[in-house]
Amino acid sequence: MFDQLKKIFGEGSDQDLASLVKDGAQVVDVRSREEFASGHLTGSINIPLPELNRNLNKLRKDKTVIVCCASGMRSASAKGILQSHGFTAHNGGGWRSLEGKVK
Repeated sequence: MFDQLKKIFGEGSDQDLASLVKDGAQVVDVRSREEFASGHLTGSINIPLPELNRNLNKLRKDKTVIVCCASGMRSASAKGILQSHGFTAHNGGGWRSLEGKVK
């Protein structure tokens, strides 16, 4: 069941997130500013989920986007938003988990 949930929310893909980051992927943390300030992945940018649509111009469409949050729920929504606007996006799940995958 856990694997099914991971697939629904876009986690657990065979995509090598570390390679994407090395190749210049943009990491976007969609948590609130307060959550981001309490800790985040080095090099990530903070665009809270409710502000994502208004800030798409801060992202490059020619670069892959990896979204993260606290658990993977908000980043699943962010992935869908980005894909609907023509971005190549991956759900990195929780930022702490993502940090372990890309370092």
